Amino acid sequence: MADAPQQTQICILGGGFGGLYTALRLSQLPWEGNPPTITLVDCSDRFLFLPLLYELVTDELQAWEVAPPYVDLLAGTTVQFRQAEVAAVDLDQHRVSLSDGLTLTYDRLVLALGGTTPMDMAPGVAEHALAFRSLQDAYQLKDRLRLLTASDAEKIRVAVVGGGYSGVELACKVAEQLGDRGRVRLVERTDTILRASPEYNREVAQKVLSDLGVWVDLETAVDNVTADTISLTYREQTDILPVDLVLWTVGTRVNEVMANLPLKHNDRQQIVVQPTLESVDRPGVYALGDAADCRDAEGQQVPTTAQVALQQADFVGWNIWASLSDRPQLPFRYRHLGEMLTLGTSRATLTGLGVQLDGELAYVARRLAYLYRMPTFSHQVRVGINWMTKPLRDLLSAQS
Repeated sequence: MADAPQQTQICILGGGFGGLYTALRLSQLPWEGNPPTITLVDCSDRFLFLPLLYELVTDELQAWEVAPPYVDLLAGTTVQFRQAEVAAVDLDQHRVSLSDGLTLTYDRLVLALGGTTPMDMAPGVAEHALAFRSLQDAYQLKDRLRLLTASDAEKIRVAVVGGGYSGVELACKVAEQLGDRGRVRLVERTDTILRASPEYNREVAQKVLSDLGVWVDLETAVDNVTADTISLTYREQTDILPVDLVLWTVGTRVNEVMANLPLKHNDRQQIVVQPTLESVDRPGVYALGDAADCRDAEGQQVPTTAQVALQQADFVGWNIWASLSDRPQLPFRYRHLGEMLTLGTSRATLTGLGVQLDGELAYVARRLAYLYRMPTFSHQVRVGINWMTKPLRDLLSAQS
């Protein structure tokens, strides 16, 4: 009697936008015969919808909306979830070693471990500044703001370092929350905020920052951070300013395990991939999101944003299925759908697909766009119902 064919193993490392949506895509495809085992590995027990993390700090949204557990999202699918750190990857033996002692073998490997915020770019940053990339970061910031607002300090001084998307959105949220007591400063090394943004979004953001009283320091470098000061240099003049809180939003560093793999990397340690998102020097190994240096089918360099990772996940899922089904793989085609920024608790700006919006209408449009992009239909329904009924619940609560 012949042995049954061994089940194909697909291993996905990292449960962010790239990894989770690849796993969901793979689980939906029409596998013939014995379907593969799809294993998703992440160090957290929850998926993080990163663009909505700001709303957690201001209590606009709850943790279950922004960070639903993987077990809930993957219920009813064929995807297996393992909560563990990735300790090592052996590309020759097709093995992944996890921190809990488990070893996974794979026929196809997806590298989507994302990145971290480098906290060693100036002395004192690691010891005294807060990053803003994880659920724990949001909770820590929320606690710090609560302690500061409960103190008897007349002014609360906050420095947000980095004038990109995260820095600008965070500065607006914090400034609005602190109100008249806040003295928020946005520090950017280059000569403009939101350098990669459309001009309309940049202009709206600049106006909102001004309206909220946020001081913007351009062409300014951070030299040092202490428990209660920040040292800034502008045109060779250095000032040491008092500060109660420093938020660090500058840069992305590729996960160390991926950076050390024997694959072709660029100078930022991203893995160089073909337009199919398969590694240029290892067939069967795919990378996407923050981890990948990718040029699409038209040869354009694609940015490392959530929007890109979402689109890449569709292609990685399809291409793995195609590679196991004797079908041609498809080159990734990036479609820029626009850009949305939250600028406080009721304002936003949106540019894309021929539309330019700002204010409350953009705020609602942004929420609806992200609701549509949430990972599963059941989560969309739960969150959508909660958002629709919240005004009524707030009204009844105020009257009771």
